[in-house]
Amino acid sequence: MFTGIVTAVGTVRTVKRASDGLTLAVATPWRRVARGESIAIDGVCLTVEMARAGVLTFHAIATTLERTLLGEYQAGRRVNLERALRAGDPLGGHLVQGHVDGVGTVTGRRQREDAWLLDIAMPPDVAAVTVVLGSITVDGVSLTVNALPGAGTVRVALIPYTFEHTTLGARQAGDRVHLEADTIGKYVAALVAGRPGNPLKDGGQ
Repeated sequence: MFTGIVTAVGTVRTVKRASDGLTLAVATPWRRVARGESIAIDGVCLTVEMARAGVLTFHAIATTLERTLLGEYQAGRRVNLERALRAGDPLGGHLVQGHVDGVGTVTGRRQREDAWLLDIAMPPDVAAVTVVLGSITVDGVSLTVNALPGAGTVRVALIPYTFEHTTLGARQAGDRVHLEADTIGKYVAALVAGRPGNPLKDGGQ
C-alpha cells in the first residue's frame, strides 16, 4: 500500500528484456533498502530483487508490461519513487495500491498563477470512477481532481513543490502516463453494480 507521496526521483540504469518479462535497474538516493521490499515506480508496485549501492533491481512480469508503459522505458529515464507505507506513517496523499488501471495521455498543459494544469485523457474504466475533488494517481503521484473539462478528460493542478520534485513537471501534451483510479471509488462502483459476491445485495449486512 502507498499514499502517492513521491519521496524521491530515480534514474533507470539498465533495461533487460526477456521472454518472461523485463528486468529494470534503477538508481535511487536510498542506501538501506532490503530485498523483498515493495517500491512504486511511476505508480507501479514492484518487488526489490537486488539492492546494491543505491541501485535497485526489479523484475516486471508479462502481465505488468501489458498494463503499463514499463516495456518502453530506456536507460536515463527519470522515474517517481515511493516506498511502501508502514503502520504509523502519515497518510499524506490517499490510499494507493500501486496497481495501474490504465494509461492516459496528456492532452493539454498550461500555467495558471502559481500552478500548472494538466489535462489527461483517461480510459473509460478510470473515467467512470473519477469525480471532481476526488483523488487520482498519475505516474505514482497523488493528485486532487481539479475539474472534468470534457468527457473522459481529467484536469489536475501541480503545485510548485510537485512540479519541481516529481517527473510531472516535464510532462507535455502527447506524453502517456500511468493512471490509478481512486481505490474507494472502484470498490463502491463494484458494489453498486451488483457483481457476484456483493455483500450488500439482497439486503445483506
